[in-house]
Amino acid sequence: MSRIGKLPIPVLDKANVVVDGQTVRVDGPKGQLEKTFDGSINIELADGEIRVTPEGSSRHARAMFGTARSIINNMVIGVVDGYEKKLEIKGVGFRAVLEGDLLDLALGYSHPIKVKIPQGITVKVDQNTKISVSGADKHMVGEITATIYSYFPAEPYKGKGVHIVGQYVRRKEGKKSA
Repeated sequence: MSRIGKLPIPVLDKANVVVDGQTVRVDGPKGQLEKTFDGSINIELADGEIRVTPEGSSRHARAMFGTARSIINNMVIGVVDGYEKKLEIKGVGFRAVLEGDLLDLALGYSHPIKVKIPQGITVKVDQNTKISVSGADKHMVGEITATIYSYFPAEPYKGKGVHIVGQYVRRKEGKKSA
């Protein structure tokens, strides 16, 4: 059995959790999240904590109950504290501009790259090179960050491109002339 799945999820003071069968709804100061899980797990709310158990002993049920526990825990933490990822753009002429719910990126291509920001995600641009992606849903914050990063990942020779703050980019030595 999953070691993570066995742990109870504490319901934080500012969070309001409603379990309705296989649907979990969490409200908090940062927003509201709702997720429906398949029938291979049981979700119970009692004594200020949520417990997730597998329904039966099938391989799928054993695999899903640890995953479901982690997703619910991330939902509770997300609506109370939120999640944030920071990006930095390095390169001559590389910039980012926020226009409403569109992030306009100039990354050295012949065309601008426009990224649509979904509802519930907040993007801030500072100094045209520093991007901050935040929101209550950990999955969406990571997905938007990965989408922006994928347009021009940091390259190892000159170091230009989109860098995720805190991520190590191994630099390589350039070609040597004889």
